[in-house]
Amino acid sequence: MKYIIVGLGNFGASLAQKLTEQGNEVIGIDNHMAKVDAYKSKISHTICMDSTDQHTVSGLPLKDTDIVIVAIGEDQGANIMTTAVLKNLKVKRLISRAINPLHETILQAMGVDEIVHPEEETAERWAKKLCMKGVIDSFELSDEFSIVEVAVPKSFVGKTIEELSIRNRYNLLVLTTIEVHEGKNMLGTRKREEKVQRVATPDTVLQEGNLMVVYGSNKDIRKFLQD
Repeated sequence: MKYIIVGLGNFGASLAQKLTEQGNEVIGIDNHMAKVDAYKSKISHTICMDSTDQHTVSGLPLKDTDIVIVAIGEDQGANIMTTAVLKNLKVKRLISRAINPLHETILQAMGVDEIVHPEEETAERWAKKLCMKGVIDSFELSDEFSIVEVAVPKSFVGKTIEELSIRNRYNLLVLTTIEVHEGKNMLGTRKREEKVQRVATPDTVLQEGNLMVVYGSNKDIRKFLQD
């Protein structure tokens, strides 16, 4: 996978390093040369540039990049301007950092694909979410075990957990399910809303469009996602 991460503060730099360590190609961007120099040996590529300048940003390999992440945290104006530039350049998938609820509402209104809250979510969590295809969210319990949210596969729809034998087939435990539907924020823009259901039982029926919260080893989770 190819990533561009704009903003090499604590969160952006940590995420860029973890994605690089996992074998991805990462371009880390910051407008401070000191940060660019500090991480040039730890990230695939580092560039010093003004990310609010559309002409300069258009020179990046955006068409070949799978995901662009705006991790700027200190300057909300620069964050919004950079996000607007990248949205205008029609990148494949755009993730932006929100500083506060109002900032998040603005990003939602701009049509950002996903919003990250570094104060609540770790770089490790996002690295897993980005690298393990199918993972909606995750919580790392240790280096070997995690709890992850995954979309209910089409082949699972309408079947119970007992019918699917998930524990026996994949050595995974389904903890609960999450009902997903669309609501609207204060600006009238569509917003994804989730409602956690009760603790899953063998009789729990998996529904289309919902999520499963699964516990197990990272190795078994990857096998499940590949299948």
